Amino acid sequence: LENNFCIILAGGKGRRLWPCSRETRPKQFIDFFGTGRTQLQQTFDRFCKILPKENIFINTNAAYEGLVREQLPEVAADHIMAEPIYRNTAPSVAWAAHRIAKINPKANIIVSPSDQAVFNEESFRQNIMDGLAFVTHNNMLLTLGVKPTRPEPGYGYIQMGDNIDQDDVYKVRSFTEKPDREFAKIFMESDEFLWNTGLFLSNIHCMGMCMYKFLPVVLRTLDQDNPNASFEEENAFVQEHFPSYPNISLDHGLLEKTDKACVMKCDFGWADLGTWHSIFEAMQRSDEDNVVINSDVIMDDARNNIVKLPEGRLAVINGLDGYIIAEEDNVLLICKKEDSSSLVRKYVNEVQLKKGDKYI
Repeated sequence: LENNFCIILAGGKGRRLWPCSRETRPKQFIDFFGTGRTQLQQTFDRFCKILPKENIFINTNAAYEGLVREQLPEVAADHIMAEPIYRNTAPSVAWAAHRIAKINPKANIIVSPSDQAVFNEESFRQNIMDGLAFVTHNNMLLTLGVKPTRPEPGYGYIQMGDNIDQDDVYKVRSFTEKPDREFAKIFMESDEFLWNTGLFLSNIHCMGMCMYKFLPVVLRTLDQDNPNASFEEENAFVQEHFPSYPNISLDHGLLEKTDKACVMKCDFGWADLGTWHSIFEAMQRSDEDNVVINSDVIMDDARNNIVKLPEGRLAVINGLDGYIIAEEDNVLLICKKEDSSSLVRKYVNEVQLKKGDKYI
């Protein structure tokens, strides 16, 4: 167990869940469902049951370092990796893998987003343990995929290729990011595609080789100039040189380019909690197909809506079908739910331009 490490990615701005997710407190730092724990805390709790908590690292943006410390006081300072500039997930993982390699050259690493719902914790634990066993003995980059339950255009898809020696591990044939609805339907019906959960496992040797091959040399320069760099020296180096990395995701920067990508078919019940539409699809609905999240609402002749209001607010909603009704602080959003993630981003940009940052 001491060879197993986890990197939780918690640096995103969460704009697709605006106005509840805001620039100063994005979705991963919010107790969105009123459970008493934020999404980041729930993700941390989940991995504490699988590996030693001192082997969990949190990657975030410098702007959110204080929030991470406040919400996870048990995480040591050198396990919070705060980037000076937003550079997407590939550089984030490169930095975390570099630090973990120094601690344990035999490490296996799990990379996890911080905004997921897992409905079957025991299956999740089993799938992760099977995945760790696989990457211990195979120099492969293992993604975790889940069988689609609907043609969801807001998710990424992984096409399974040939079966590898284990029952449920396959070579990756292709990655498709957010297809349109028609393609999502074809993907689902073909039985060849899985939802891309964003969970990803590798041993440190394989990950390091792939990073070296496909990402610019940044941290390797530090190793050459100062092989025994302290945590403070490494931090100072990253603050200065991190912008040299491209703004690229793990999928585009690494997984789509390598021939070492494979996927495990998992069954732990999963939802990405990054968009209004995906939350609507994942949640328990009322008789009229409404999803009301921790809010006080009277619905009349209204169906197929998702509602999230601040505490102390009452909404009376009549005649709406297929809408997001979300209020937070100084913004109220009423917007068609269908394919809302691109719409919400559009409105965020428009509001920022016309009204300024105080609404973002």
